Amino acid sequence: MAEQPAVTGRPPAVGAAERASTYRTIALRVMPLLVVCYVVSFIDRTNIGIAQQGLKRDLGFGSAVYGLGVTLFFVGFILFEVPSNALLAKIGARKTLVRIMATWGVVTIATLFVQDELTFYLARFLLGVAEAGFFPGALYLLSRWFPSARRTRMTAVFFIGVPVSGVLGSLVSGWIMHSLGGVGGLADWQWLFLIEGIPPILLAVAVAFFLADGPERAKWLTPAQKALVQADLEAERTAKADTAERHGGMLSALRDPKVWILGLCACGAYTLANAVSYWTPRIIAEAGVGDVLNLGFFSAIPPLLGIAVMLLVGRHSDRTLERRWHAAVSWLVAAVAMLTLAFSGDSVLVVVILLAVMAAAHYSGLTVFYSIPSIYLTDRAAATGIAVVTSMGSFAAAASPSLLGFIQSATGSLSLGLVISSGIVLLAVGVLLVGVKAADLKEKHR
Repeated sequence: MAEQPAVTGRPPAVGAAERASTYRTIALRVMPLLVVCYVVSFIDRTNIGIAQQGLKRDLGFGSAVYGLGVTLFFVGFILFEVPSNALLAKIGARKTLVRIMATWGVVTIATLFVQDELTFYLARFLLGVAEAGFFPGALYLLSRWFPSARRTRMTAVFFIGVPVSGVLGSLVSGWIMHSLGGVGGLADWQWLFLIEGIPPILLAVAVAFFLADGPERAKWLTPAQKALVQADLEAERTAKADTAERHGGMLSALRDPKVWILGLCACGAYTLANAVSYWTPRIIAEAGVGDVLNLGFFSAIPPLLGIAVMLLVGRHSDRTLERRWHAAVSWLVAAVAMLTLAFSGDSVLVVVILLAVMAAAHYSGLTVFYSIPSIYLTDRAAATGIAVVTSMGSFAAAASPSLLGFIQSATGSLSLGLVISSGIVLLAVGVLLVGVKAADLKEKHR
């Protein structure tokens, strides 16, 4: 990616209203498209949570097969995550996101041709390969537009895509599975993959035309607005100059022990994410909800609470410029809810309430946590650092679905798997609070 024009000196002496107006303009232009892309990404990644009902009926896939399929998605994701973001730093976020979205759309559509376990595993692996780099690439793009003191609230807006995808994905997928089975000779799950594979291809075109890699390339900003944003970002980079020798560049990011500490924290975050995203439909089904349309409806409830809580926590974190405890307390609440869920019995109401608490805490913790790497690392190290953290988390994401799937197949219940998962989340809380010091995350309001 071309280097930004050099900007020296302090940020322009402008009023708070003008600065707020500039970043509001940027947010209204950049964030809606990124959020929609993330919504579609998560829908295509997690729609097998609803599709597994049809896959079990038509192809005989049990929980172990389903869990391994989810795992293989993350295997492809892990193998290509860092290379994808190394390429992003060279060619830019816009071209990278276009490539990623068009490819995952094609793979999602191709999943309708799955015939057996082998082709199912291959489809999930290729989807992971296709999606690799989207998430850290989008976060890296935010670091090119917003200084850290504003970035967490933008990260929270971006993360709206996760609960929104949970709501829309559950409702839309449930309706497709309920209404289109047998139409045109296709099974309900085949229609699901066909319909939900089209939006990312269309969005790839939208990103190509409407998204810029940074303020210096934004034709819709005035010269004064460009100068303001670039000066703010340059001031932030200058403030990190004393750590640049230790943390600058890709190789230095890999040598930075705190990157690996954050990666261990991400293992807990992704273990929690999988429980929320992939196993919610199965947990609700085990509580006694059998109809796929009702299953989609109940699966949409937890993300609704998550949207409101996530935005409140992200805003409070930005206002106080505190990151560690916001993430740690959120994960602690989620772990307790998960542990309680393991022994909650068969009450649909209790199960849905606990899933809602777990989802809200998960989204809140993840939003704040992923603001930490770009605060701590220099601009040059951020792309690789975020990718390494995400890849490490993906190892847990790869292992946990198979673990839960095999436990469910062996015991007939997810309870033991949820207990183990909650323990991993609690370990991540300890690693975050002990391994990352508050002094490492000093920020200034801007």
